[in-house]
Amino acid sequence: MKKLRILSKLAECGVVAVVRADSKEEAVKISEACVEGGIKGIEVTFTVQGADEVIKELASVYKDNGDVVIGAGTVLDATTARIAILAGAEFVVSPAFDEETAKLCNLYQVPYMPGCMTLTEIKRALEAGVDIVKLFPGNAFGPDFVKAVKAPLPQVNIMPTGGVDLNNVEQWIKNGCVAVGVGGNLIAPAKTGEYNKITEYAKQYIAKVQAAREA
Repeated sequence: MKKLRILSKLAECGVVAVVRADSKEEAVKISEACVEGGIKGIEVTFTVQGADEVIKELASVYKDNGDVVIGAGTVLDATTARIAILAGAEFVVSPAFDEETAKLCNLYQVPYMPGCMTLTEIKRALEAGVDIVKLFPGNAFGPDFVKAVKAPLPQVNIMPTGGVDLNNVEQWIKNGCVAVGVGGNLIAPAKTGEYNKITEYAKQYIAKVQAAREA
Protein backbone atom coordinates (compact mmCIF):
# COMPACT_ATOMS: atom_id res chain seq x y z
CA MET A 1 0.00 0.00 0.00
CA LYS A 2 2.94 2.32 0.65
CA LYS A 3 3.94 2.24 -3.02
CA LEU A 4 0.39 2.89 -4.19
CA ARG A 5 0.06 5.83 -1.78
CA ILE A 6 3.22 7.48 -3.12
CA LEU A 7 2.27 6.94 -6.76
CA SER A 8 -1.19 8.36 -6.11
CA LYS A 9 0.24 11.52 -4.55
CA LEU A 10 2.63 12.11 -7.45
CA ALA A 11 -0.08 11.52 -10.03
CA GLU A 12 -2.59 13.71 -8.17
CA CYS A 13 -0.20 16.67 -8.06
CA GLY A 14 1.01 16.04 -11.61
CA VAL A 15 4.31 17.92 -11.25
CA VAL A 16 7.66 16.67 -9.96
CA ALA A 17 10.33 19.31 -9.37
CA VAL A 18 13.79 18.16 -10.50
CA VAL A 19 16.15 19.85 -8.04
CA ARG A 20 19.73 20.51 -9.13
CA ALA A 21 21.85 22.91 -7.10
CA ASP A 22 25.40 24.00 -6.32
CA SER A 23 25.05 23.34 -2.60
CA LYS A 24 22.94 21.49 -0.06
CA GLU A 25 21.56 24.78 1.25
CA GLU A 26 20.48 25.88 -2.21
CA ALA A 27 18.82 22.51 -2.85
CA VAL A 28 16.80 22.80 0.37
CA LYS A 29 15.71 26.36 -0.42
CA ILE A 30 14.66 25.39 -3.98
CA SER A 31 12.67 22.45 -2.63
CA GLU A 32 10.92 24.58 -0.02
CA ALA A 33 10.04 27.20 -2.65
CA CYS A 34 8.54 24.51 -4.90
CA VAL A 35 6.46 23.04 -2.07
CA GLU A 36 5.23 26.51 -1.15
CA GLY A 37 4.04 26.86 -4.75
CA GLY A 38 2.05 23.65 -4.55
CA ILE A 39 4.43 21.09 -6.06
CA LYS A 40 4.24 17.99 -3.88
CA GLY A 41 6.84 15.81 -5.62
CA ILE A 42 10.48 16.82 -5.00
CA GLU A 43 13.24 14.94 -6.83
CA VAL A 44 16.64 15.71 -5.31
CA THR A 45 19.23 14.71 -7.91
CA PHE A 46 22.44 12.94 -6.97
CA THR A 47 24.36 15.55 -8.96
CA VAL A 48 23.89 17.68 -5.83
CA GLN A 49 26.82 17.20 -3.46
CA GLY A 50 25.50 15.59 -0.30
CA ALA A 51 22.19 14.71 -1.97
CA ASP A 52 21.45 12.03 0.62
CA GLU A 53 21.79 14.65 3.38
CA VAL A 54 19.39 16.96 1.53
CA ILE A 55 16.89 14.12 1.20
CA LYS A 56 17.24 13.31 4.90
CA GLU A 57 16.67 16.93 5.91
CA LEU A 58 13.65 17.39 3.62
CA ALA A 59 12.15 14.06 4.68
CA SER A 60 12.42 15.24 8.29
CA VAL A 61 10.94 18.68 7.54
CA TYR A 62 7.94 17.26 5.67
CA LYS A 63 7.37 14.06 7.61
CA ASP A 64 4.23 15.56 9.16
CA ASN A 65 3.02 16.89 5.80
CA GLY A 66 1.51 13.78 4.24
CA ASP A 67 1.07 15.42 0.83
CA VAL A 68 4.76 16.11 0.12
CA VAL A 69 6.83 13.26 -1.33
CA ILE A 70 10.63 13.47 -1.34
CA GLY A 71 12.51 11.37 -3.88
CA ALA A 72 15.95 10.89 -5.42
CA GLY A 73 16.99 11.60 -8.99
CA THR A 74 19.95 10.82 -11.28
CA VAL A 75 20.25 7.44 -9.55
CA LEU A 76 22.52 5.35 -11.77
CA ASP A 77 22.80 2.12 -9.78
CA ALA A 78 21.26 0.03 -7.01
CA THR A 79 23.88 1.12 -4.47
CA THR A 80 22.93 4.76 -4.87
CA ALA A 81 19.24 3.81 -4.74
CA ARG A 82 19.77 2.07 -1.40
CA ILE A 83 21.62 5.11 0.00
CA ALA A 84 18.72 7.30 -1.13
CA ILE A 85 16.08 5.02 0.40
CA LEU A 86 17.96 4.87 3.71
CA ALA A 87 18.06 8.68 3.70
CA GLY A 88 14.27 8.75 3.34
CA ALA A 89 13.64 8.88 -0.42
CA GLU A 90 10.13 7.70 -1.24
CA PHE A 91 10.71 7.35 -4.98
CA VAL A 92 13.75 6.83 -7.21
CA VAL A 93 14.34 8.33 -10.66
CA SER A 94 17.05 7.35 -13.16
CA PRO A 95 18.09 8.81 -16.52
CA ALA A 96 18.14 5.24 -17.91
CA PHE A 97 16.64 1.86 -17.00
CA ASP A 98 18.72 -0.32 -14.66
CA GLU A 99 17.45 -3.79 -13.81
CA GLU A 100 19.23 -4.11 -10.46
CA THR A 101 17.82 -0.76 -9.33
CA ALA A 102 14.34 -1.90 -10.37
CA LYS A 103 14.73 -5.07 -8.29
CA LEU A 104 15.96 -3.16 -5.25
CA CYS A 105 13.13 -0.63 -5.43
CA ASN A 106 10.55 -3.41 -5.83
CA LEU A 107 12.02 -5.16 -2.77
CA TYR A 108 11.44 -2.05 -0.64
CA GLN A 109 8.18 -1.07 -2.35
CA VAL A 110 9.64 2.23 -3.55
CA PRO A 111 8.42 3.49 -6.95
CA TYR A 112 11.16 3.43 -9.60
CA MET A 113 10.94 5.80 -12.59
CA PRO A 114 13.64 5.07 -15.17
CA GLY A 115 14.34 7.20 -18.21
CA CYS A 116 13.31 5.53 -21.47
CA MET A 117 13.38 6.74 -25.08
CA THR A 118 12.13 3.81 -27.16
CA LEU A 119 9.23 1.37 -27.12
CA THR A 120 11.72 -1.44 -26.49
CA GLU A 121 13.06 0.33 -23.39
CA ILE A 122 9.54 1.12 -22.16
CA LYS A 123 8.47 -2.53 -22.63
CA ARG A 124 11.51 -3.74 -20.71
CA ALA A 125 10.79 -1.31 -17.88
CA LEU A 126 7.17 -2.45 -17.65
CA GLU A 127 8.28 -6.09 -17.50
CA ALA A 128 10.51 -5.17 -14.54
CA GLY A 129 7.55 -3.78 -12.60
CA VAL A 130 8.04 -0.07 -13.30
CA ASP A 131 4.85 1.91 -12.59
CA ILE A 132 5.79 5.27 -14.16
CA VAL A 133 8.16 5.54 -17.11
CA LYS A 134 10.17 8.76 -17.33
CA LEU A 135 10.26 9.83 -20.98
CA PHE A 136 13.75 11.30 -21.22
CA PRO A 137 14.84 13.53 -22.74
CA GLY A 138 11.33 14.75 -23.49
CA ASN A 139 12.51 17.48 -25.83
CA ALA A 140 13.91 14.84 -28.19
CA PHE A 141 10.35 13.84 -29.06
CA GLY A 142 7.71 16.31 -27.87
CA PRO A 143 4.15 15.73 -26.67
CA ASP A 144 3.00 13.98 -29.86
CA PHE A 145 5.30 11.05 -29.09
CA VAL A 146 3.21 10.25 -26.02
CA LYS A 147 0.10 9.69 -28.14
CA ALA A 148 2.09 7.45 -30.47
CA VAL A 149 3.39 5.34 -27.56
CA LYS A 150 0.02 5.01 -25.86
CA ALA A 151 -1.58 3.61 -29.03
CA PRO A 152 0.18 0.20 -28.68
CA LEU A 153 0.83 0.61 -24.92
CA PRO A 154 -2.27 2.30 -23.45
CA GLN A 155 -1.42 0.94 -19.99
CA VAL A 156 1.89 2.81 -19.66
CA ASN A 157 2.11 5.77 -17.27
CA ILE A 158 4.45 8.39 -18.75
CA MET A 159 6.22 11.30 -17.06
CA PRO A 160 8.28 13.43 -19.48
CA THR A 161 11.34 15.23 -18.16
CA GLY A 162 13.48 17.60 -20.21
CA GLY A 163 11.75 19.99 -22.56
CA VAL A 164 8.70 20.58 -20.35
CA ASP A 165 7.90 24.28 -19.89
CA LEU A 166 4.95 26.54 -19.14
CA ASN A 167 4.15 26.82 -22.85
CA ASN A 168 3.76 23.09 -23.49
CA VAL A 169 2.95 21.49 -20.12
CA GLU A 170 -0.79 21.45 -20.87
CA GLN A 171 -0.18 19.60 -24.15
CA TRP A 172 1.89 16.93 -22.40
CA ILE A 173 -0.95 16.32 -19.94
CA LYS A 174 -3.65 16.38 -22.62
CA ASN A 175 -1.71 13.81 -24.63
CA GLY A 176 -1.89 11.35 -21.76
CA CYS A 177 1.01 11.98 -19.36
CA VAL A 178 0.29 11.06 -15.75
CA ALA A 179 2.70 13.77 -14.54
CA VAL A 180 5.60 15.93 -15.74
CA GLY A 181 9.11 16.44 -14.42
CA VAL A 182 10.28 20.06 -14.47
CA GLY A 183 13.81 21.26 -13.80
CA GLY A 184 15.81 24.02 -15.43
CA ASN A 185 13.22 26.68 -16.22
CA LEU A 186 11.47 26.16 -12.86
CA ILE A 187 14.51 26.44 -10.62
CA ALA A 188 16.59 28.92 -12.68
CA PRO A 189 15.78 31.91 -10.37
CA ALA A 190 17.77 30.19 -7.62
CA LYS A 191 20.95 31.38 -9.32
CA THR A 192 20.03 34.95 -8.41
CA GLY A 193 18.47 34.05 -5.06
CA GLU A 194 14.93 34.82 -6.26
CA TYR A 195 13.21 31.87 -4.58
CA ASN A 196 9.88 33.71 -4.60
CA LYS A 197 9.96 33.43 -8.41
CA ILE A 198 10.35 29.65 -8.11
CA THR A 199 7.24 29.59 -5.93
CA GLU A 200 5.37 31.66 -8.52
CA TYR A 201 6.47 29.39 -11.38
CA ALA A 202 5.43 26.35 -9.34
CA LYS A 203 1.94 27.79 -8.89
CA GLN A 204 1.70 28.38 -12.65
CA TYR A 205 2.71 24.79 -13.44
CA ILE A 206 0.14 23.38 -11.02
CA ALA A 207 -2.58 25.64 -12.44
CA LYS A 208 -1.81 24.60 -16.02
CA VAL A 209 -1.80 20.89 -15.17
CA GLN A 210 -5.18 21.21 -13.46
CA ALA A 211 -6.57 23.21 -16.39
CA ALA A 212 -5.38 20.56 -18.85
CA ARG A 213 -7.02 17.79 -16.85
CA GLU A 214 -10.31 19.66 -16.66
CA ALA A 215 -10.34 20.52 -20.38
